Amino acid sequence: MADLDALRFRWTRALEGARATAAGPDPAPYADNLLARWQEPQRHYHTLTHLTAVLERVDVLEAYAADPDVVRLAAWFHDAVYLPDRSENEERSARLAERALPEAGVPEHKTAEVARLVRLTVTHDPADDDPDGQVLCDADLAILAAPPSAYAAYTAAVREEYHFVPNDAFRTGRAAVLRQLLDLPRLFRTPYGQAEWEATARYNLGAELEILSLPDDPAS
Repeated sequence: MADLDALRFRWTRALEGARATAAGPDPAPYADNLLARWQEPQRHYHTLTHLTAVLERVDVLEAYAADPDVVRLAAWFHDAVYLPDRSENEERSARLAERALPEAGVPEHKTAEVARLVRLTVTHDPADDDPDGQVLCDADLAILAAPPSAYAAYTAAVREEYHFVPNDAFRTGRAAVLRQLLDLPRLFRTPYGQAEWEATARYNLGAELEILSLPDDPAS
């Protein structure tokens, strides 16, 4: 189970770090709104566990970021709006950030950067001169380098989120996503991500793609 108090502390620290001044509205209502969103019943992978993992990986990678607190705020918002049957989740999440952060005391230029980073998670393909984008995308994709049991749990949770999609359609769509990722010159852009996660992630993606290509067991 996620530690809600620890997450509230993380939110407060990131928000206060991104504000123009120390003064500003109470961070707690904003944290509670986001925490409620991340606990919606349609979520099975995009949960508080995923949010916590991304925030922890941002901590690991923060030395590569230009503005780590902005990246942390983007992590909070990157799946804040999530409906598995909708294709515009990242855009709606970015717009939520654009509404909430100025009210919470975040300057306009930092709000715009958070929204840009959230939109970047559509492709996970940051530019070479985009350190904050590289950190957020690496943190979000780090699950791909999980040990076998954790990777299997991740894929099962993703399938559960798309329970309404027939097997053949899901396998086709999921395989397309995996191929798109494998076609990237690099999955991870930070030196740490390339050294620690790249090889394992490519192995996991290739193994999953191979499993998806197997015919269904007629006895199952």
